[in-house]
Amino acid sequence: MTESKRYQNRIELMQGTLDMLVLRALSLEANHGYGIAQIIRSRSGEAFAVETGSLYPALHRLERQKWVKSEWKLTESRQRAKYYQLTASGRKQLVTDHERWLQLVRAIGAVMEPEVQA
Repeated sequence: MTESKRYQNRIELMQGTLDMLVLRALSLEANHGYGIAQIIRSRSGEAFAVETGSLYPALHRLERQKWVKSEWKLTESRQRAKYYQLTASGRKQLVTDHERWLQLVRAIGAVMEPEVQA
């Protein structure tokens, strides 16, 4: 796939959506930034490639909100990495975000439905 074709097919994420996906990835397991990006990429069927320039500001934002917490650990390859974990308030926020997202999807779906011919 050519570089321009790849960018043409890329789906851009709004900030709130990225935060929700990061919270979802962390609800599956505590992880470091690269691992979070890999979870999002694989679960989206390769549709979302979260760049570090978007991911780390999102993680810092979520940490300031107390929705995630972090600690330094060693990876399996013995490298030092910051691991992020969902907090109890982060789990509540994920539920809220998911409900709002479902409402948005239903509303957009209703607008996009073809008109019924009488």
